[in-house]
Amino acid sequence: RPRYDPLDGGYARFILLSCFLVFGLTYGVIKAFGVFYVEIHRHFETTATGTSWITSIAVATLHFLAPVASALSARYSHRSVVIMGGLMCCVGVVFGSFARNLNELYLTVGFLNGCGYAMTWPPTVTMLGLYFEKRRPVANALASSGECVLTFVLTPLLQLLIDSYSWRGALLILGGLQLNLCVCGMLLRPLKATRYVILSDGSDHGTIKRAELRTKILRYVDYTLITNAKFMVYSMFGVFAALGFFAPGLFLIPYARSKGIEEYQAAALMSISAVLDLFGRVFFGWLANLRLVEMLTATMILLGTVVLLCPLASSYLELAAFSAAYGLMYGAAVAIHITMLAEIVGVNRLGSALGFFLLIRSSGGLLGPPIAGEFFFTPLNGVSSPLTFHSVTCDICLDSYTVSYRT
Repeated sequence: RPRYDPLDGGYARFILLSCFLVFGLTYGVIKAFGVFYVEIHRHFETTATGTSWITSIAVATLHFLAPVASALSARYSHRSVVIMGGLMCCVGVVFGSFARNLNELYLTVGFLNGCGYAMTWPPTVTMLGLYFEKRRPVANALASSGECVLTFVLTPLLQLLIDSYSWRGALLILGGLQLNLCVCGMLLRPLKATRYVILSDGSDHGTIKRAELRTKILRYVDYTLITNAKFMVYSMFGVFAALGFFAPGLFLIPYARSKGIEEYQAAALMSISAVLDLFGRVFFGWLANLRLVEMLTATMILLGTVVLLCPLASSYLELAAFSAAYGLMYGAAVAIHITMLAEIVGVNRLGSALGFFLLIRSSGGLLGPPIAGEFFFTPLNGVSSPLTFHSVTCDICLDSYTVSYRT
């Protein structure tokens, strides 16, 4: 198998560029989607939990269908699967711009867009692992920084588009931007690998057939991963991490708006988080060759502590400090945990392992944002809140009052 050094050039640079953009146009869009929440919340007069299901469905679909994407990539090619995924993302978001109710947004921007994410992200990350070996942690860190860069760019850009063309027009333009995922797929030139079935001279025809069948199945879905204790423990870590990975980024902007911060300042909080996220990924990706397990444990403890401190922030400076700390720790966690998977299962099983890992993690990705939405009761400025309004009459003075409480 040809070996490539990310610092020396070669076609690996284009694989890195493709993965950089895929990270940005999938997870970067997911993190920047919070700017749509206030407008969708207002337009459909829904709750924070109801709005959060859009992103939650997309994230869960990405995770749940990841094994299918891995199998399709092995059967056809990474290039064709990613191109198809890019088309699905575009169609899902464009159709979502014409949604007449929240359920149609769930189906389009949530499910169909999530299917596209599943077809693009896992195959591209797998290709990156194949093209880089000696400096794989650095390559993963640089590629995943696309999420930070695109979050930094898209958050104020989408807010500007919403102000200029409404949330529907902004979704339409976003769908066009996601067509670039097809270009990313075109860059994925496959590496040729030869697979052999090793047999003894005394093997009979039946043994040969069974070995060939097993090899073919393992090529598409490596079911033997469920017997790998380290992989299963690591997958359970993924479930609990996904419960909290996405919620702070999704609700940071609505939370800031509820504190009286104007829309562009609230959007800037995501940009601050993205800058520190970028630094965390690159720096800790560089350090990721050093005792990965210990680093990941320490990083997750710090990340959890930062999230717990979020309710104490109310002013813009306090929220900016939280955004910076959250972005730094989030970036460190991402840089380390992606690299650890290849270390646990080996690069040859990375494609199937990534698919299974995301499948197991899907429950956390699905439930995390709605659970966080259940705790988000604060009314948004100028937006109908997730509270129910009721009229009551005072029995003493016979005056009518309107009160609000959560039912």
